[in-house]
Amino acid sequence: MREMSFAGAIEDALAQAMAKDSRIVVMGEDVHMLRVNLFARFGKDRVRSTPISEAAFLGAAVAAAMAGLKPVAEIMMVDFIAVAVDALLNHAAKLERFSGGNWKAPVVVRTACGGGYGDGGQHEQCLWGWLAHIPGLAVVVPSTPADAGALMLSALEHDGPVVYLEHKLLADYWLDYLGAGGRKSVSFDVPAAGAKGPVPDQWESVPWGKAVIRKDGSDLTIASLGVSVHRASEAAEDLAKEGIAAEVIDLRSVAPLDIEAISDSVAKTARLMVVDEDYKEFGLSGEIAAQLLERGLSFRYGRVCTEDTVPYARHLEDEALPSRGRIVQAARTLMSQRKP
Repeated sequence: MREMSFAGAIEDALAQAMAKDSRIVVMGEDVHMLRVNLFARFGKDRVRSTPISEAAFLGAAVAAAMAGLKPVAEIMMVDFIAVAVDALLNHAAKLERFSGGNWKAPVVVRTACGGGYGDGGQHEQCLWGWLAHIPGLAVVVPSTPADAGALMLSALEHDGPVVYLEHKLLADYWLDYLGAGGRKSVSFDVPAAGAKGPVPDQWESVPWGKAVIRKDGSDLTIASLGVSVHRASEAAEDLAKEGIAAEVIDLRSVAPLDIEAISDSVAKTARLMVVDEDYKEFGLSGEIAAQLLERGLSFRYGRVCTEDTVPYARHLEDEALPSRGRIVQAARTLMSQRKP
């Protein structure tokens, strides 16, 4: 095993895959600088910098995938995917069904997401619930370096379009950038276990759409993903001191969603809390509750989400995003309710 940063694990796994499969190309704004190691190793034909037009290069990536390549298109922030969403919504995601399975678009859209560093509501969204709402589109959100690399391989092996979301608080190159320009006095709540950790010597993909239990418990199920998995795990430590055993589930992907893992845990605990940095209304938290109810489960339910547009002011932003304190308080409220 090796120690590696979150972003380093993604690039390492991507390099391994590119060495084995010449069809994999990386494209996007400034990728020759952002992925300088890949550029030096594989050259400008396979690490291609593009003009600043997400609509243009994502559209080109979808066409390249249809023609037999496996593009990794890098959109700097998921917020900017809005200007290119037609390529995903109306083309890549629908292609297999419209063609009766004769055409596929195995394109990976790698993009950064999430807040907690004071950049405002146009740069700190997650949007995975919105993207997962599109049939035919896979959405993955790793929370550890080991999963970051393994899920990149899983995304590259998938035969359809994938949005691969990396939280900015976990990626060291993002932290270097965010700490510049007068922000050196600003501290970021970065989960140590997410930013750096053990990774395998040789990368292997993980099963597609399978959640993992990060902490066992019998009193309460907490389902989450990305940075919020670490917030939930920290909250679970606080709850344990109060005699509450919380089970923490890392979903790892939004689409496909491992509803079986959540269902098995809730059948045991009869209490569920979804911690989701994405928007609350019409999102992942409500979808999970709906699917469990459709299965006939009876349980107490709560959620800690981003309620509205993320504020720019740091103190307001801290109150808006899911935090260790908000999770603990919501868990106490849930535990005060009798099991159904």
